[in-house]
Amino acid sequence: MRYLALGDSYSIGEGVPENGRWPMQLSARLRAQGIRIDDPCIIARTGWTTDELAAAMDEAEPLGQWDRVSLLIGVNNQYRSRALDEYREHFSALLDRAIALADGVASHVLVLSIPDWGVTPFAADRDSAAIAREIDAFNAAASRICTSHGVDFIDITPTSRDRGNDAGMIAQDGLHPSATMYSRWVDVLLERPLAWFRQSPSSEGTRCQPPASAE
Repeated sequence: MRYLALGDSYSIGEGVPENGRWPMQLSARLRAQGIRIDDPCIIARTGWTTDELAAAMDEAEPLGQWDRVSLLIGVNNQYRSRALDEYREHFSALLDRAIALADGVASHVLVLSIPDWGVTPFAADRDSAAIAREIDAFNAAASRICTSHGVDFIDITPTSRDRGNDAGMIAQDGLHPSATMYSRWVDVLLERPLAWFRQSPSSEGTRCQPPASAE
């Protein structure tokens, strides 16, 4: 199965080795269970907001068809104090695109919630309670949109908060998750009996060509 991962720093794995990124870990663990899935093609970059991801996808067109698509986006909208209504509009459009890239099959798209960076050392001098409230609001909006589209929304935010300040759970920059934290996210995913994990025929003629700006 061909897998396209869309997102920001959390999907590209800022500060961790390539095999430590959560989409890479997910693919590897599915293969260990006998599911034939490629390593993901990742269109993601640290700092991207919803509109920047959409622009990068435009740049990478034609993206073709994929057997599986994941989407994790929005933390930089919150970080930059962008409006929640704007996020709803952008996220809904991105989800529509993700479903179209998965040949129109909503169950072949997976959305992860935005983790809470407010628990990290980077945020030590910030209002962690306010950050948590805003992230919860963004996630609630994304969850409702996913439900309306028939897409599975997996809440990894509680896991990001649990031990989120431990040295072993954070990359050297004091902000982004470590490979160990990403592994815990994958644990949460694999606890669910999702259609996303079931084998299906592979798409034809799809190549991984992320835009140059995604490197």
